[in-house]
Amino acid sequence: MKRFVSILALGVLCFTATYSRADSLNVLGAASSFSVLGASAITNTGPTVLNGDLGLYPGTSITGFPPGTVNGTIYNDNGVAMTAQADALSGYNSLKGLASTSNLTGQNLGGLTLTPGVYTYDSSALLSGTTPILMLNFGGLSNQSIVIQIGSALTTASNSSVVTENAGSNDSVYWALGSSATLGTGTAFEGYLLANTSITLTTGATINCGSAVALNGAVTMDTNTIDSCGTGGSTTPSAVPEPESLPLLATGLLGAAWIVRRRFAV
Repeated sequence: MKRFVSILALGVLCFTATYSRADSLNVLGAASSFSVLGASAITNTGPTVLNGDLGLYPGTSITGFPPGTVNGTIYNDNGVAMTAQADALSGYNSLKGLASTSNLTGQNLGGLTLTPGVYTYDSSALLSGTTPILMLNFGGLSNQSIVIQIGSALTTASNSSVVTENAGSNDSVYWALGSSATLGTGTAFEGYLLANTSITLTTGATINCGSAVALNGAVTMDTNTIDSCGTGGSTTPSAVPEPESLPLLATGLLGAAWIVRRRFAV
């Protein structure tokens, strides 16, 4: 019996440790199928390619498609776009509300290597420097998330990169920005970019396995490629769980172990 309880307790610890890194919840809901989702306007110049849906709400002005191509569906100021914006806002608030595992305020993202967790900048963040490359290492694990919370704006230098390595299946990267994002010329970006205000993708910037979501402002593009991990967002991203769920889960399982022990002891 002692051995059974020990094994169950070990399972609780392992289960909790796994969920402290990531889970299988979809924080974006209906917004997960969108490569681009704007609020006030969407503007494009050049042969941009969106591998996923394009949506706007409550604005009505979508320009530049064509020459841009949408390998999905365009939803302009309708119920689908409205629902996607509502779900995106809910997801954004969930991401911003997660407990930070590391505060990087004042550090340049260029040259850093991050593993699954929640990283915080109290104000703005830069991806620049002599080596403007941010490495995201998932350690070969699946269903993991890296969340980067930024208090205000994100700016990337020209030809900067966000590089994922040792990724498992359904690993995801989330960026939750307090204001806006500007991706510099030729930036190779990774992840779901949720900005409270606006997003500007300058010439040649790309987003892999992610999206550009502006909750209150415009999305501006110029000869970009955005891949939402499959046309129509067929790959569901994962997210870090609500922190309060972890102790409740552990408490419940430990309680079950105590009941089983009492039963066998009688």
